[in-house]
Amino acid sequence: MAMKPDIEIAQAAKVQHIEKIAEKVGLSRDDLDFYGKYKAKVPLDVLKRFDSNKDGKLIFVTAITATKAGEGKTVTSIGLCQGMGQLGKKVMLSLREPSLGPTFGIKGGATGGGYSQIYPMWDIDLHFTGDIHAVGTAHNLLSALVENHISKKNPLGIDPTKITWRKAMDMNARELRKVVVGLGGRTVGGVPHESGFDITVASEIMAILALSKDMADLRLRMSRMVVGYTYDKKPVTADQLKGIGAMCLLLKDAIAPTLVQTLEGQPALIHGAPFANIAHGNSSIIATKYALKMADYVITEGGFAMDLGGEKFFDIVCRITGLKPDVAVLVASIRALKMHGGMDQKEIGKPDVGFLEKGYSNLDKHIENIKKFGVPVVVAINQFPTDSPEEIEHIKKHCEKVGARFGLSKVFVEGGKGGVELGNAVLESLEKEKSNFKVLYDEKLPIKEKIKIIATEIYGAKDVVYTGTAPGDIAAIEAAGNDKLPICMAKTQHSLTDDPAKKGAPKDWVLTVREVRLAAGAGFIVPLTGEMMTIPGLPTSPAAERINIDDNGYITGLN
Repeated sequence: MAMKPDIEIAQAAKVQHIEKIAEKVGLSRDDLDFYGKYKAKVPLDVLKRFDSNKDGKLIFVTAITATKAGEGKTVTSIGLCQGMGQLGKKVMLSLREPSLGPTFGIKGGATGGGYSQIYPMWDIDLHFTGDIHAVGTAHNLLSALVENHISKKNPLGIDPTKITWRKAMDMNARELRKVVVGLGGRTVGGVPHESGFDITVASEIMAILALSKDMADLRLRMSRMVVGYTYDKKPVTADQLKGIGAMCLLLKDAIAPTLVQTLEGQPALIHGAPFANIAHGNSSIIATKYALKMADYVITEGGFAMDLGGEKFFDIVCRITGLKPDVAVLVASIRALKMHGGMDQKEIGKPDVGFLEKGYSNLDKHIENIKKFGVPVVVAINQFPTDSPEEIEHIKKHCEKVGARFGLSKVFVEGGKGGVELGNAVLESLEKEKSNFKVLYDEKLPIKEKIKIIATEIYGAKDVVYTGTAPGDIAAIEAAGNDKLPICMAKTQHSLTDDPAKKGAPKDWVLTVREVRLAAGAGFIVPLTGEMMTIPGLPTSPAAERINIDDNGYITGLN
């Protein structure tokens, strides 16, 4: 019998009032700001009560390189949480909020699937508690202040051709990537110049929200953001535009994480939404820090594969916070590995150990990368009905050969029960293996050296070339003394390389960096590689075409 669509499973779920979920982690009704029956913000002053608690164990979930076959990282994270719940463990999730762009684009949502979902998935996938909208509004307020400044005598001497602060909206809109603003004359439209939009989840303010410890830290980081350069090439910061107080006010609720639940009643904090192929791609340090104070085990995940959200969690988030992951779970599927081995997507349902074996190069590279950070690894195979027993046995033996623990995950179909095997593998790793976590590079190294270390060590490139504005961008960042920061690579999620068409784990290729942006407030430098865009476009057949709500409020097509 075919499984019900995700949205039908979610809408039929028997879940508890969020107050009951809060009680499991020591929160009372008076501690919560309710957004209906199933969502509640937890204010920072409430969270501070937990500061003296001992930290639980941190389980970081990442994946192999994304394919159209599907890997299932979020469903595995949620299913693992439910599985550990079945094993009687006090466990909690810390996850990012999905962006509306991918929800209506290719993905169609990011709240798990089948019987391993966070609830209420339709709210989480849509406006949720308004955090992304608040970030977009704060971003565009700053943009409006910059535009207003240059049209009102421009006392700071900002060069309109060197304004780096663009506009933001939470939608896939390719037509807004490059625009001309300020038309109609100075009194009507301001000063004409080139600009463009980034998707809100790629905004530096979103990265800052996810990296801030509290409101004071948020304020300080936003004040350092560089919005452009003067005619004599000096950086202009956001605090010089005098809007930081107003921006903080817009973000007063967004800085607090939101408590929700899995379909089986485990607590989950959802907070922050930075894109992983552009920004740093992990949930907020506030959510992860306090989940660790409230539970014995915390599961968090990085966006896309180990080379993106994984490397950025280790090199940016852990560097800032001092967090040390105890184990990494690397999610793969047999179907995806066969695609990395060169199998045609139309054929991947057919058992074929040959293509599977060829696809191990991608799996092995990600295992190797996790081990470079000193973190033990468990490979989670997200099982599909088309996987043959021979293929499962083959990959199990391969994992043993390369020194990685293995767990089969059936969480999509079976919920927590299907996550017990993986849960036991993770608990065994925590018991028997020690994490010797370390970052990959010293952030005080020159920019080009740091980029080369990531390119060669993590991506498998042999060298890096700089085109377009990149050499000048690096020179400007160095001249302003902002070069002693970690690197946050903007790179395609579809390949270890900067070419989305290349599968597996290519060697002897050259990474192209065409632009380098400074995110001084977030505290990192962003090299744009290959053809990476900071606002995606919609596919030929967007998910939006299949999403609907009927006259009785019943939702279809969201998954």
